[in-house]
Parts: sequence; C-alpha cells; structure tokens
Amino acid sequence: MRHLLSCADLDLTSATAILDLAEEMQQVQSRPVKKLPALRGRTIVNIFFEDSTRTRTSFEIAGKWLSADTINVSAKGSSVSKGESLRDTMLTLDAMGVDAFVIRHSSSGAAAQVASWVRAQVVNAGDGQHEHPTQALLDAYTMRQHFRRIGAEGFAGKRIAIVGDLLHSRVVRSNVLLQRILGGEVVLVAPPTLLPTGVESWGCEVSNSLDAVLDSCDIVMMLRVQRERMAGGFFPTEREYTETYGLTPERLAAMKPTAAICHPGPMNRGVEISSAAADAANSLVLEQVAAGVAIRMSVLYHLLGSDEGAMH
Repeated sequence: MRHLLSCADLDLTSATAILDLAEEMQQVQSRPVKKLPALRGRTIVNIFFEDSTRTRTSFEIAGKWLSADTINVSAKGSSVSKGESLRDTMLTLDAMGVDAFVIRHSSSGAAAQVASWVRAQVVNAGDGQHEHPTQALLDAYTMRQHFRRIGAEGFAGKRIAIVGDLLHSRVVRSNVLLQRILGGEVVLVAPPTLLPTGVESWGCEVSNSLDAVLDSCDIVMMLRVQRERMAGGFFPTEREYTETYGLTPERLAAMKPTAAICHPGPMNRGVEISSAAADAANSLVLEQVAAGVAIRMSVLYHLLGSDEGAMH
C-alpha cells in the first residue's frame, strides 16, 4: 500500500502490523532520548487546511522522533490564502522533492485527490466528513490495550458503541471500517437528525436510544457535538441532548464493570460527556492521546521506512 487514505486501504494483516509496531514505538515515549534513526533523510510535510491540535502535533512529534525532516505548512500562511488552487499548491511542494504529505482538508475526498496528483506518499489526517484513518487506528490500539488488561484478547465478541454527532464525524466512518476488519461489533447511537445518510448500508447496528444499548457495550465512544457545524436545528437544546445522549454520572454507573470510555476529543464537558465520566478510572481519553504519537510513528514507518516505500 502506497498511501493511507482510508481504513478501507487496510486488511487484517496490515492493520495488525501497524498496531503491533505502535507498541514498540510507544516505548520510545518513556526514553530520555526519544529518537530513532529510521526515517533519517526523509522529508515529511504536514499541511493542514483546518485547525488541529492533537493530530497535527502528534504527526509532527512522530516524524521528528523517527528523525525525519518534518515541516508544517498552515493554509492560513500559504499561497492558498492568496487564491492558489489546492492542485497547484501540492504540485509546487511535490516538486521540491518531499517524500510524504500528511494532509487535513475540509473537503471529503481531498486526500485521495492529492494522492492522484503527487509523486510523494499521502496520509489522510482527516478529510471533511469522510474519514480519519489514524484516529481509528489509535482508538483501536487503546481499546486493544484495555481488553488485554481485563484478560481479553482481540476484538472478537466485543461491542463498541459510538454515540453522538455521527452526521458531521469523520471518525465514525473510519472506526466502522476498521472494526469490521478487526472483528469488533459496532452499534451507532444518535438522534435521527444526526445519523448520516445511508447509514443502514454500513453493516452495523443503529439505535436512537443510548440507554437501550449502554449496559451491553464493552467500549462507549462519545463524539463531540460539533457546534461549529450546527447551523441547522439538529436537536432542541444542549440540555435536552445531554439528558438523552450524554454520558452522565448516572449512565456511567450503568455501564458494565469492565467497560471503558473513549472520546477522540476535543471534549465538550457537560454536553456529550460529564466531567465524572471524562475523568473516571475507566476513561481512556488520555491514553488515546498518548497512543496518537505511537500510531502515527508506526504509520509513517510502514509507509516510508522500507526500501520500496510500501506497507507490509
């Protein structure tokens, strides 16, 4: 595989290889000197046309810890803000001899479009409401670590609820695709107004009631209510949304004793997740952030670390 544009680019072997190598990469985080020579001489450009803290920073750290030359380009400070097209911008950067682009863009399909234009390899760091494959990989990595701690191995028979604003989420598609590969069972929970069109064809259970599925789930992943995309009246009030779909202290108490909480961040405390749940002993939120660097190191190494630049 030349690029990572979608979780559909992965199979069980390649997905497991990324998760396994990330375990080794995570050990680097606890070293006094956090450097591996694996990608010395390689140049990675992180180009973000949307704001990001976690993803952008973790890709930058991942590249630097692998000894790659990592360059950040912000759309606000680039020629795009002067009216240059995406294609011309990417071809200009590609002509400089870059080895890989990590790209986030507000348009669905932008990463795949860029991959068709450039010689360099491309990692999709989020494209519109489409996909965010490295987020799904770090989610899976964090879940797998949790399952091992409770004495379970793998995703078979595990039930994962993804709850909230599914309509505007790129995380949900990538997670559904990846869990299908890994063997997890996904149930999507949202009000009817926040379900994506065609969700019934995704091959997973869909529910409008969190309370109906909560006590059967091994992982409860809460998604942020994306206020910046909420132009339409998708639900009456935030308070009403919290009462029906929020992970309140009462719902936290109703979860299985071995179940864990995930959230890809940033969190709206008091809306989709209470502080009690966000800070609970079974919350994996900060583990997800820590896993982000390890997963992105693994992805970059798989793409750029071998002689032919292919993932294997």
